[in-house]
Amino acid sequence: MKRALLSFAALAAVAAASPAMADEALAKAKNCMACHTVDKKLVGPAYKDVAQKYASDGGAVDKLAAKIMKGGSGVWGAVPMPPNANVTEADAKKLAGWIMGLK
Repeated sequence: MKRALLSFAALAAVAAASPAMADEALAKAKNCMACHTVDKKLVGPAYKDVAQKYASDGGAVDKLAAKIMKGGSGVWGAVPMPPNANVTEADAKKLAGWIMGLK
């Protein structure tokens, strides 16, 4: 019984850690990391800066998901963010949720 509980606890810890890793992996797979990093400005803003900017915006996930899919300009400077046609709405919301969870 003790072994089963330890195994369950280990699986729960892995499951809890997996979403953050999975979303970073999704960002890499969708080529987002070519222009963004988690904590430093590259071509576009750092994801932590995006999370901070939109922290008080209750609709941030939907707004960011739309920008991920359709692109945007003017919010972070003169360099526009091109649309990413390879990202589904579900993936865009997952990515936006991950970004907003970064501190």
